[in-house]
Order: sequence, then C-alpha cells, then structure tokens
Amino acid sequence: MKTARRLDHIEPFYVMECAKAASELARSPVCDPAAGGRPMIFLNIGEPDFTAPPLVREAAERALRAGRTQYTDATGIAPLRERIAAWYQTRFGLDIAPSRIVVTAGASAALQLACLALIDRDDEVLLPDPSYPCNRHFVAAAEGRPVLLPAGASQRFQLDAAGVEAAWTARTRGVLLASPSNPTGTSIDPAEMGRIVRAVRARGGFTLVDEIYLGLSYDERFGHSALAHGVGHGDDVISINSFSKYFSMTGWRLGWLVLPPALVPAVEKLAQNLFICASTIAQQAALACFEPESIAEYERRRQEFRARRDLVVPALNAMGLTVPVLPDGAFYAWADCSAHTASSWDFVFEAMRAAQVALTPGRDFGHHGSERWLRLSYANSLPQLQEALSRLDTWLLRRS
Repeated sequence: MKTARRLDHIEPFYVMECAKAASELARSPVCDPAAGGRPMIFLNIGEPDFTAPPLVREAAERALRAGRTQYTDATGIAPLRERIAAWYQTRFGLDIAPSRIVVTAGASAALQLACLALIDRDDEVLLPDPSYPCNRHFVAAAEGRPVLLPAGASQRFQLDAAGVEAAWTARTRGVLLASPSNPTGTSIDPAEMGRIVRAVRARGGFTLVDEIYLGLSYDERFGHSALAHGVGHGDDVISINSFSKYFSMTGWRLGWLVLPPALVPAVEKLAQNLFICASTIAQQAALACFEPESIAEYERRRQEFRARRDLVVPALNAMGLTVPVLPDGAFYAWADCSAHTASSWDFVFEAMRAAQVALTPGRDFGHHGSERWLRLSYANSLPQLQEALSRLDTWLLRRS
C-alpha cells in the first residue's frame, strides 16, 4: 500500500526504540535476580514516578459514578478552563481570559492543532537543536519545514533573538520553543524570551512555546510563562501546557493551549473535526488538581525533583559525563559522554547490557553533534537513582 509522502519527513522515535530494547533486556536472565541478575533501572523515559494525587483519582471516580462521561465542548468544560485561568493568575500573576484556553487531548494534540492552524506547506519554523523530536515532526506533519538551529551550552541549549534574526528568511513563519526544555532541562531567560518575541513580532510571525514543564521550575529567575511577553499578556504568543508532568497525569492525556482570541475559532473548528473533545473523565478529574491539598502535594514533589537533580548532576560530572548547564526545570540531565565514547547510541546500549541502566542517546534530539550527548531522566526515586549512579560509576571504572 502506498503511503503519504509526508511520512518521508517523519523520523523514527528512537527514544521508544531504546525503550523497547531496554524492556526486552529487562525480561532476560541478565536482569532476573533469580538467575543472579539485576533488575533494569529505567532512566530513559520522561514520565514522573508519581501518579495523580488522591483528590484527582477521587474526582474521576465520582465522575464515573455520576455518569459524567459524555462529549464536552471541543474547547473543554468551562469550569476547567476557568481553573486553568485562575492558576495563571495565582502562579504567574497573569490575567488570562478563560475564553482563550482550549483544553486538548494532551499537549501533543495541542501542538498538532497549533501547527495545523498556523503552518502552510513549505513554511519554515525555527527550533533549537537540541529539542524534543516530536515538535519538529508536528511541523513536518503540517507540511511545514522545521529548521534546526544549533544551540550550545553558552546559549543554555536554547534559541536567542540574535540567532532567530540571523536565520529568518522570507519563508520563515515562526519559532517553536520549549522552556524548560526536553532534553536539557534548561529554560530561556525571561529577558531573552522577550527579545525573541519582539523579533518575531516585528517580522509578522508566531511564537509558539511548549511550557509543559513550567510547573517544574526550580529557579525563580526562570519560572515565568512566555505569555508575559506578549501584547496584553500574551495576545500574540501561544503557549502549550499539559497535565502530564507537574500535575502527574501522564496517561490521562490532557493538555491545553492559551491562544490569541482571534485564533480560538480556528483551533476550535480543527478540534471539533479531529478530536471532538478531550477525555471527559480526565477533565472532571483535573478540576481537583487546583485544590489547595493537591497543589501542596505538587509543590512537595517539585522539591523532590530538585533534590534528585542535586544528586544526579554532580555524580555525572564526577564520572566524566559532563552536564555543562545545570537544569533549572523538568527532570532531565543532558550529559556530554564524548570523554568515554564517540557514539552515545553505542554507549547507551552498552550501559543497558553492562550496568543494567537504561538511558537515552542524543540521536533523537538533533543533528548537530548529537552523538556526543545522552539524556538521563531523574523522574525516578532517590534510592533507584543512587543505585543507578553507583552501577554506572563502577562500570565506567572497569571500562576505562
């Protein structure tokens, strides 16, 4: 059967290929304690080890018992849009009208909707290299052309306004940023974000910002939404967010967009046709995310992620797996493994077999020097992280 040409521009998701290999090895004797092996420690997937807190699970149960399971408006239930808007006010001091919020089937659906609404065939969109691979694939799926701009440690692995201005052409339509970023855990400095927004605005483009890790910021300097830099608190900036990371609802598949008012009808029309609506039960459950008890639990978890970072990064640096920029958010360390190998892909598979620790090679995240880098996700418990770091250290000492 002939497939669409757009698939030629969608690369395999190597993170998932590595995850499959790690899972297969985890079922083999080398990882079977009964056969003298050690269980695999998974530090490769960006999924919090915390699940939805009690109030959220209880809200889902109440919705099921009450039969609140039918379709909602394509933009989401009004109470949830209102609570998200109130969260922007209390957390970031931003006055966001609920009418600008569209609830989606995860941040992935939000990115797809935004790209389909904004990008025409052969439009160019600027992204940093490294960046989350699916973001460039959303651009490609909309028949646009993602343009990856190398962004090194001196730039916090992020785009800056000077780079955006230099790379902008007659075909450029906008920028797609992530702050904090997957895979680096680094954010764009607010002053630099403002310069980027102004540079894009001057050229009539869009600024699309993936903020799904924004709640997991550890440094007050960086923990601010890009919406603060738009006209009228974001009327020309589009933010994507999610209930998956800070709110610990990965499998519930619930996210949202904050849009300029003029763009809401277009996105609503697309959502009606492509998704009908986000999960009704997930929406009802998410109302409980904003209760004081739930927020207190999320903040406790945020501090635990910070403690994990403070364990992991110095340990990696001591092993020669250098993390040149301290992650200020999310739960990733972006480490340079070139002191040990010319190929992070080979290194990661060797670590699986020899140390029973699953990591992610840099191949997914860009094209400029990606073989030097690997990503470690510290979305795992402190005891598991301590054991994994000990195994890696022992293995590298034997290997050298």
